[in-house]
Amino acid sequence: MNITKAKALCRSFPGATEDTKWGADLVFSVGEKMFAVTALEDKAKGISFKVDDDRFLELTDRPGIIPAPYLARAKWVYIEDLKSISDAEAGDLLKRSYELVFAKLTKKLQREIQG
Repeated sequence: MNITKAKALCRSFPGATEDTKWGADLVFSVGEKMFAVTALEDKAKGISFKVDDDRFLELTDRPGIIPAPYLARAKWVYIEDLKSISDAEAGDLLKRSYELVFAKLTKKLQREIQG
């Protein structure tokens, strides 16, 4: 998985914003709700994002993917070995993370983001 491509994909989603939290983390959000977190620097070693409840155990059973620190209870995973996942699969998972978070926004906010 290429972290630069992952960041570019996160930036491309409708209504996606990014900001720095906790001093060194780049956080991607929609409607002020996080859907992905990685390190600020380009040489980030991993990325965290939300997954479907039924995929959480499947993904965290794979080498290189662990429950995300502090966010595992909300079904977030952390890709600690970027080689453990292809760009295509990472793209699908990041898109799904965005969709899961977007779906929890108010209908009014969803309409505003969709324009």
